[in-house]
Amino acid sequence: MRIIITLIVSFAGITIGYFMLRPQDKSRELPVINPIDLESEMVDSSLLRKGMGHTIGDFEFLDQNGRKTGLKDVKGKVFVAEYFFTTCGTICPKMNAQMQRVQKAFLQNENVKILSFTVDPDTDTVAQMKQYAEGHGAQYGQWYFLTGKKEALYSLARKSFFVLKPAEAENLGDAGSDFIHTNNFVLVDQQLRIRGYYDGTSTHEVDKLIGDIELLLKAEN
Repeated sequence: MRIIITLIVSFAGITIGYFMLRPQDKSRELPVINPIDLESEMVDSSLLRKGMGHTIGDFEFLDQNGRKTGLKDVKGKVFVAEYFFTTCGTICPKMNAQMQRVQKAFLQNENVKILSFTVDPDTDTVAQMKQYAEGHGAQYGQWYFLTGKKEALYSLARKSFFVLKPAEAENLGDAGSDFIHTNNFVLVDQQLRIRGYYDGTSTHEVDKLIGDIELLLKAEN
């Protein structure tokens, strides 16, 4: 009987040790988000039924230094995207104060990028974006402020990041508006897949975002 108990205890110890020591794929804790997972009003009608394989589409805009910056600069990286405008006096200052925290957490980490797209390119010229970027301590090469043609900026928001309601949506809100923005930060992984949405005005939500970025970085190692 004593031998049997000893064997049971030994087996239990080995089993517990195995589960404690084996490598954990932390990225499995994060969903891979596709259009079908989102509210239909946030998804362009051409993508409504897409249930797998969604990735961020190609894009290229001018950054705060007047350089063409786009998908090529974030491929293989973890990045966070937001839409804002420099003259916003309501949620944008809160969002970019939180984005400063994201930058600080991963400062000089070449594997983490931040993309801030304007929704008001008529006002947010390269010079305006540069002034705003400098005022927020943005490290060039890690945090990009992007401007360009409004149609292209909005199309990317509606068909890749799903942060603005499509123009054809029947409900109110963003639908059909020519000047819109959102408080959402979007987390994108190394394969250009959406892994999460976070309230950019919330310290708690951004704490979670920072933790989720760390999970994606660990999963890549």
